[in-house]
Amino acid sequence: MTAPTALTTERADLLETLRTHRAFLRFTVRGLTDEQATRRTTASQLTLAGLVKHVSCTEATWADFAVRGAEAFAATTPEVWAQEWVLQPGETLAGVLADYEEVAARTDELVGTIDLDLSHPLPEAPWFEPGAVRSARRTFLHLVAETAQHAGHADILRESLDGQKTMG
Repeated sequence: MTAPTALTTERADLLETLRTHRAFLRFTVRGLTDEQATRRTTASQLTLAGLVKHVSCTEATWADFAVRGAEAFAATTPEVWAQEWVLQPGETLAGVLADYEEVAARTDELVGTIDLDLSHPLPEAPWFEPGAVRSARRTFLHLVAETAQHAGHADILRESLDGQKTMG
């Protein structure tokens, strides 16, 4: 991380967009019990609590990647990834939301301070082009897309649960 910089328009736009999509995601779980938040409401395996947990874990890993590079993914195994999608014994929706707030605060700090041109090679994986590199800027744009996509999934799950919608 670098010393704090002035919040440029680009940084302000990144922060506002991330915060907006996070708010949509959090809004979808308002007022739910753990039982409701872990109920499957569509043909998929997705649950509202699982989506929030996954987005939080994903944001934490990618924010770490912006700083440390591919080693941020070292602990991500298929088993760890699968656990991101469900509440484990002792986990609650409130706890997942609290963790997400901490992750978001760290990411927001990075958006405001890191050199957005700082780039790292992506880890070797079948879904990344060999030798591909991602800048911090593109990493944060990826987080915007990831959060927005899953906020949309969450909206469908919530409407299937009890008719509530994020918008409309």
